[in-house]
Amino acid sequence: MIRRRSLFAAGAAGLAAAPAIAQNTRATTLRFVPQANLSVLDPIFTTATVTGNHGYHVYDTLYGVDAQLRPQPQMVEGHEVSADGLTWSFRLREGLRFHDGSPVRSADCVASITRWCAREPFGQLLARVVEEWTVRDDRNFRVRLKRAFPLLLDALAKPDSSTLFVMPERIASTDPGRAITEVIGSGPYRFIAGEYNSGSRVVYEKFDGYVPRSEPPSWTSGGKVAHFRRIEWHILPDPATAAAALQNGEVDWWERPHPDLGALLARSRDVRREVTDPNGRLAVMRMNCLHPPFDNAAIRKAVRLSVLQEDYMRASRGDAREDWDITRSLWPRGTPYYRDEGEAMMPGNLDAARAALREAGYAGQRVVIINPTDFPDIGPLGLVSADRLKRIGMNIDLADSDWGTVVQRRNNRESVDRGGWSMLHTTGGATAWANPALSFLVRGQGTRGWFGWWESARAEELAEAWLYERDPARQAAIAHELGRHALEEAAFLPLGQFRIRTAFRRDITGILQGSSPYPWNVRRG
Repeated sequence: MIRRRSLFAAGAAGLAAAPAIAQNTRATTLRFVPQANLSVLDPIFTTATVTGNHGYHVYDTLYGVDAQLRPQPQMVEGHEVSADGLTWSFRLREGLRFHDGSPVRSADCVASITRWCAREPFGQLLARVVEEWTVRDDRNFRVRLKRAFPLLLDALAKPDSSTLFVMPERIASTDPGRAITEVIGSGPYRFIAGEYNSGSRVVYEKFDGYVPRSEPPSWTSGGKVAHFRRIEWHILPDPATAAAALQNGEVDWWERPHPDLGALLARSRDVRREVTDPNGRLAVMRMNCLHPPFDNAAIRKAVRLSVLQEDYMRASRGDAREDWDITRSLWPRGTPYYRDEGEAMMPGNLDAARAALREAGYAGQRVVIINPTDFPDIGPLGLVSADRLKRIGMNIDLADSDWGTVVQRRNNRESVDRGGWSMLHTTGGATAWANPALSFLVRGQGTRGWFGWWESARAEELAEAWLYERDPARQAAIAHELGRHALEEAAFLPLGQFRIRTAFRRDITGILQGSSPYPWNVRRG
């Protein structure tokens, strides 16, 4: 069993080496330590959580969700829908402006929706039934559907992963297969490109032209009031250094403290720890289904038999059982369709996995696991997989790198001999994977889907059947069948579910519930 490296042996050196971050603008500046380096700036191009968090600083959305995950108007003033459900008309709020001073127009919204639909699984379901999007004037646009789409507002409001952020038309017209590099939104903060240094710092400044809604903030909806003039992200990959900076007041908020340092932070009088997302995050393994050996479903199933979630959770989260759970399902705990699929599906039995691997005809192909060394939530997962798969007889090449390199390399669809990959690990918010429309874990879209590119016509049929089923009991049965099918075929493998205790200085208030560190409503004092 792989165990986490203890940070305390290096603690004294790490504390002594903490950076001296300037304090002269403390009252008006929020200094934040994100979960990982921001290497990709386009939240439509990548599903990397850190890029989505960046997106919430810069961009706004047509709809948001409240604490019950119900869609609420955000950039729109409201909408009207025809009696047959085939025509939806939307009207933008007055006074919306982009950070370059130009007004937000209907054409910007339609271009943003179109690009989002090309990449996002929920958007792709919507795009199948869209007859046309029509710009009526600068504040009004309309969609005509081929058939009623019962979750249209839920799609436009999708939170936390692959969110529909609105960009200027000229930027949103970028090829969906190419990442944008110019960051202009209409949200409460604007991105300061001249101060961006990947691996070191990201800077945002309050956008004085932003007009918040009047409703109280709730998750991604309501009034997004920016109380700080400036937000600085400081990339501190060493956990001991980040802990020292937080204790010393050199940073204000550490998004994801390392579990090894929880007790240390809990003893600090000036630091608070809080679970802001009670449903937590699901850790998963993804195999590349385009190339050997994992183009062979029988080999993927052999890997599934090897997974012992307790090993993964103890390696990445520690021994505090109140912070993690066994979740043998691709529907996370706390979501409507969760059901434990049992030990028969995921026994964690190396002997059974070894026998299944031989029977599947594994021929010793090299298995490249791309794994981040600077991401404590994910890096240990790759170490556990490398260890367990070596023990069942697989030829493992653990390709360690920083998280930014993993995010870039996972786009590569070539074989491992041409810079591709075989396996990766990641985590995602439970609410973002709560049903077949939201979750790419159960979708079989092939090359149009998430990295790893599992293809299953049956999965797509079930997802569409779930979407249009009106009977809740039948809808639940379809979701359970889809979840089990995807797990049987090892589309993704769940590795356990955990809760994060974010940490911040005691003079920081207003941090909202949700699965992202939303920058609005946060203030000092």
